[in-house]
Amino acid sequence: MGESSQTRFLQELVLYAASAALSCLVLFAGLRHLDPNRESSKKALEHKKEIAKRLGRPLVNTNPYEDVIACDVVNPDHIDVEFESIGGLETVKQALFELVILPLRRPDLFSHGKLLSPQKGVLLYGPPGTGKTMLAKAIAKESGAVFINVRISNLMSKWFGDAQKLVSAVFSLAYKLQPAIIFIDEVDSFLGQRKTSDHEALTNMKTEFMALWDGFTTDQSARVMVLAATNRPSELDEAILRRFSQAFEIGMPDQRERAAILKVILKGERVEDDIDFDYLASLCEGYTGSDILELCKKAAYFPIRDLLEDEKKGQRSRPPRPLSQADLERVLTTSKKTRVAAGEYSGLTSRSANWPTIRDPDDYPITEL
Repeated sequence: MGESSQTRFLQELVLYAASAALSCLVLFAGLRHLDPNRESSKKALEHKKEIAKRLGRPLVNTNPYEDVIACDVVNPDHIDVEFESIGGLETVKQALFELVILPLRRPDLFSHGKLLSPQKGVLLYGPPGTGKTMLAKAIAKESGAVFINVRISNLMSKWFGDAQKLVSAVFSLAYKLQPAIIFIDEVDSFLGQRKTSDHEALTNMKTEFMALWDGFTTDQSARVMVLAATNRPSELDEAILRRFSQAFEIGMPDQRERAAILKVILKGERVEDDIDFDYLASLCEGYTGSDILELCKKAAYFPIRDLLEDEKKGQRSRPPRPLSQADLERVLTTSKKTRVAAGEYSGLTSRSANWPTIRDPDDYPITEL
């Protein structure tokens, strides 16, 4: 009886242990399935492996919150914007190279004393369409720094306290991947002036961001910089403006810069040799770089339109003709400047008065399609 009771007890003990292990496994699998960041973590792991391989760095150890932010990490090798691909802004580009790019490339030159310490915050502001986001990408490309494109939607969470942890993950991941640039586009929507009507979660997130940012400004060895762009610098919180040690106004291009923008846009395209860029630039008074790009895109359809007309007449198919100056002038006579946001920035005109209208069918030259 004693041996059979002992055997039965051992069997029950083993069965209980197996049941408990199975229950723990089911519970663990269920919790993983309910994890709101599960898919993001899986995607981020593959992303981090790719980044580590491209940069020639070992895979860094990260927590689940850093895994979510890792989805917004952009490898500088994948950025196709360089300073040469941005027309005009020569003075701003030179200043950015000296103050931002050089400290990230050559930290040994800026490790002596406090006066030459790297910049921890740079703000680009100006009307829409003047190249602020392109400049940010070019800075990351030229410096070889990891580019963390912070999206506010990724920082917001329905779980209490997660927003602060995700903000903390932005800085901790940047520190692990340094040299790194934390980029915030339309920064006024995230770090605008604090109001009593703000939600508590948003207020806590702003406070956490500023506190962590201050930590990097005191750590002179950290090669991490916050780069931001905005159309409305006046709406930024005063405490945020103080943390931007350098601010650059990216204004409307003058005639010389518009000519440079045209040359950059049409470089590598099939165009005629006798295009007068200075004359075209004089016709583009008040146009931003984005406006000029859209003009060139619309003009590029005219050769296709002529080709379709020839095919309708029974002519043999051939490659489209090169883009001519007449095409660009034709677009300029039928287009309106897109000054919607620019009007809001300057406060001179209303939105409805500046919205471009289509009055001529040549504004869209291939309506036959």
